[in-house]
Amino acid sequence: MNVVDLFCGCGGFSKGFLDEGYKILAGLENFKPAVKTYQYNIKAPVYVEDIKKVPPKLFDNSIIKNEKVDILIGSPPCEAFTKAKRIEENPLDRLYKDRTGRLTLEFIKYLEYFYNKNNDLIFVMENVPQIKELWDELERLFSNIGIEAYLNILRAEDYGNPSIRARAFISNIKLKPKKLNKKIVVEEALKDIPKDAPNHEIKKLSDKKKELISKLRWGESLYRFRGFKKVMHNWIRLHPKKLAPTVKGKVRFIHPYEDRLLTVREQARLMSYPDDFIFFGGREVQYNQVGESVPPCVSRAIAEYIKKYE
Repeated sequence: MNVVDLFCGCGGFSKGFLDEGYKILAGLENFKPAVKTYQYNIKAPVYVEDIKKVPPKLFDNSIIKNEKVDILIGSPPCEAFTKAKRIEENPLDRLYKDRTGRLTLEFIKYLEYFYNKNNDLIFVMENVPQIKELWDELERLFSNIGIEAYLNILRAEDYGNPSIRARAFISNIKLKPKKLNKKIVVEEALKDIPKDAPNHEIKKLSDKKKELISKLRWGESLYRFRGFKKVMHNWIRLHPKKLAPTVKGKVRFIHPYEDRLLTVREQARLMSYPDDFIFFGGREVQYNQVGESVPPCVSRAIAEYIKKYE
């Protein structure tokens, strides 16, 4: 089955489908370091442009050459919907007035185009759980193009992710992937990383920083600041016997036993990326790519589940 990935980022969503034997026709993404990561690991072409400037027909004709699309996946930016940031008070304004929120409408535009070409198409759109506050409106928009949509809240740790991550996956089928019997904790996730593994360079810290983090116990953080609705934490000392907190683009973790930050490779392990998945760009950009992606273990579980609809 053929897959197209919108807002494809570094490729976490596509990776799971690739592992399950699907053909990735192409991605669409405008952030060039993420594009390089995607192309290297997914081995599929990417249309490098702002989606608002690329009509679906142009994407279809120029990059996938009108091949049949069986699965449309994508992760429109979530900033307009997450409560971690100041967002529009009116939920509808988050979708229609916020610049990033409106990108969800671009996904729906692509969905309408490809669904009209193939009524058997399956779509899966990922976002933060708070998008459910817009569910009535989203349900109406999907209904307008002839699609009955379902809101599925999946927890990544149920599918082998070593960090906590709840996400909404909106689709035109009910998603019930098979859960694993056990959780993978930090200690297990970080073990046996080869010293020469890619993206495994340790960030140098000042002696003062090292002294400060040496005093942190498991679960404590070096930095605390007030977010929109709650106190946020960063530079968190991980507990080896527990799941890691949610991996985000700008969140950094301290090793459970060593007085240093996790490397990009270790952070990628917390998001279920294999060691041969290589990230490009500067180190901070690499961290962000990891934190802003769909964990491959989750997309793999979804991809495996979708096979029953082949």
